[in-house]
Amino acid sequence: MNKLITLLSPLPFEARQSITFDRGFEFALWRELDKGMGTKAWFCDPSAPWQKGSVENMNKRARRYLPRTTPVLSVSDQEMKAICDNLNSTPRKCLGYRTPSEVFRENLQRLEG
Repeated sequence: MNKLITLLSPLPFEARQSITFDRGFEFALWRELDKGMGTKAWFCDPSAPWQKGSVENMNKRARRYLPRTTPVLSVSDQEMKAICDNLNSTPRKCLGYRTPSEVFRENLQRLEG
């Protein structure tokens, strides 16, 4: 959670009001997000995949770079950043063929403007 707080804290509060997790053990310290930066944490209900459709879609995309057998902790920060950069710079039909980075940047500018 400390790493998430460090990475997300510079964003305007409106861009980090809440975050939704699945029920993985890695999110056990979720309360730290509220203490550290005022971000509320939500969890998907068990056996309710429709509550995290965008997460499942991103997981499918990420599996191109990180097969299920890959120990995520063995991936360096530099490799993880490169994967994120690739995922966020790929145009999406649902975004009018804009990239997630473009849409996020536009929304940040709207918040700051």
